Amino acid sequence: MRVEHLRDIAIIAHVDHGKTTLVDKLLRATDAFRANQQVQERVLDSNDQERERGITILAKNISIEYKGVKINVLDTPGHADFGGEVERVLRMADGALLLVDAFEGPMPQTRFVLRHAIDTGLSIMIVINKIDRPGADPEKAYNDCLDLMADLGATDEQLEFAMEHVVYASAMNGFARLEPNDGNMDMYPLLDMIVDDMPAPEVDVDGPLAMQCVTIDHSNFVGRIGIGRVYSGTIHNGDNILVVKNDGERKTAQVKQLFTFDYLGRTECKEVGAGDIAAVVGIDSTDIGDVYTDPENPVELDPIEIDPPTLSIVFEPSTSPLVGRDGDIVGGRQLKERLFNERENNVTMKIEELPDKTGVEVSGRGILHLSVLMETMRREGFEFQVGRPRVLFKQDSNGNKMEPVEQAVVECPDEYSGKVVEVFGNAGGIMTNMDASGTVTHLEFKIPTRGIMGLKNRIMNVTHGEGVFYHTFLEYGPFAGDIGGRNNGAMISMTTEKAVAYALGTLQERGQLFVEPGTECYEGMLVGERSKPGDMVVNIARTKNLGNQRSSTSDISVQLVPPRTFTLEEALEYIVDDELVEVTPKHIRLRKRLLNAIDRKKAAVRAANMSK
Repeated sequence: MRVEHLRDIAIIAHVDHGKTTLVDKLLRATDAFRANQQVQERVLDSNDQERERGITILAKNISIEYKGVKINVLDTPGHADFGGEVERVLRMADGALLLVDAFEGPMPQTRFVLRHAIDTGLSIMIVINKIDRPGADPEKAYNDCLDLMADLGATDEQLEFAMEHVVYASAMNGFARLEPNDGNMDMYPLLDMIVDDMPAPEVDVDGPLAMQCVTIDHSNFVGRIGIGRVYSGTIHNGDNILVVKNDGERKTAQVKQLFTFDYLGRTECKEVGAGDIAAVVGIDSTDIGDVYTDPENPVELDPIEIDPPTLSIVFEPSTSPLVGRDGDIVGGRQLKERLFNERENNVTMKIEELPDKTGVEVSGRGILHLSVLMETMRREGFEFQVGRPRVLFKQDSNGNKMEPVEQAVVECPDEYSGKVVEVFGNAGGIMTNMDASGTVTHLEFKIPTRGIMGLKNRIMNVTHGEGVFYHTFLEYGPFAGDIGGRNNGAMISMTTEKAVAYALGTLQERGQLFVEPGTECYEGMLVGERSKPGDMVVNIARTKNLGNQRSSTSDISVQLVPPRTFTLEEALEYIVDDELVEVTPKHIRLRKRLLNAIDRKKAAVRAANMSK
């Protein structure tokens, strides 16, 4: 039967198309806040990094109430590294709002999230957002959405539903319209459409309990909290339930606390019925995919597969000569404790200590996935160093080496498509699709994850910043052989001193600098990139020798090109095997693993002898 007083909907979109802003306005339209309450914009992006990066990292659950109907709204991440979140969250929904920018139309990541929604069988409403943006073409964006749905294999029912349910909106200005120019200035047309036409949950209200844990929250007081939808029956506070793991393992547990979602918060309750979304406390070590069911009449549900980690990075205590200057937490034991605590909270990462106890290996879905953790830790006052990301290989049943393969999509102006294809070819990519209709070329590639690292910068360079690049895990495929890495050598500081303008002026003729005058450097630190292969040890503190005669140019100051700066993701993608990224609350530095030049030469000789 259908539970008419409930609606479970997900909001899906490309990054930065306005999902979180739309949820803000729906909350305001349903009086979630007091009239005098001060509320920040993008209230769902509670994490500092979410605000700064302008992306949603973690799926969020909220609920609103309109015309006596409770609407559970699921805000999903749009970035591919958090694609596992999207896929799981959609299992809790009956319908989805597909949000598309009226100017940009469907983008690469729209394709990714929409495919998941179609495969899950959701009813899809189209919301054309930012219709007030200069150059917006709402009708074209709408037609492009329908074409995309057809391309992705949407059923006739899904296509028909989408054709009949479209809303034109400006989330920023808080209005939704049935026609682009009908003059409406509130969100009620969208809310009416959700309540009137979005399907209510089809569930077995009177059947045995069946609930599946889809996301995990964590509390320092009660441990893991399992969140998911109740598919049949009712779950009560104090119930003894059967927990069925993904691998078939069974154990009993007692529900110690039960919550349902209420606007931005959670409300403790005694029971949650079929069709609603609940948060359950008391299931020790609960994992994604766990089924909570009736011990006497257990219900089976399809297991949830979590995307496997494809990259790993080793975290080590910092050995920099400048350690302790910026951060308060520098010890190896504290680093290990922090990462093991993350293991409890973050089920999408695999975290384990190295056998030799020198560091902790953290495996995740991509560079962004891993860098979010690093950024969080540096803000907490940690100083540490990490090596080059390592791709995780597997072996098939015949013992053949397999590696993760990504599906990569690039959209760029026509004139740059040839250069993009060349860049992918050099990185081991194979083009699988090309659509050159219009002024923008849509290119799709299969490429080993190893080839993805550092690729975004190269794509941006050859497209003059006009390309859109996106990738997502596709499969494990045969090992693709050697892939070329960074061709240019590094400039390495020979001393621990501050950089001097005169020295940098001579060095910038040989390549690109990473430091500016006054930057504190140390022996073994990367201070620039050569324009040629091979590393070069340089003196960043060299000053001009003063003679007894004035040069005609002595008073002319040194003109320096601004140095290249790195984000965490860029630094991780840049380094090679014998280099590290030093991460502190204030700085991101690149360095050699062996700081001393003589030690590096000895290591190179040993490596050459071993390879003979």
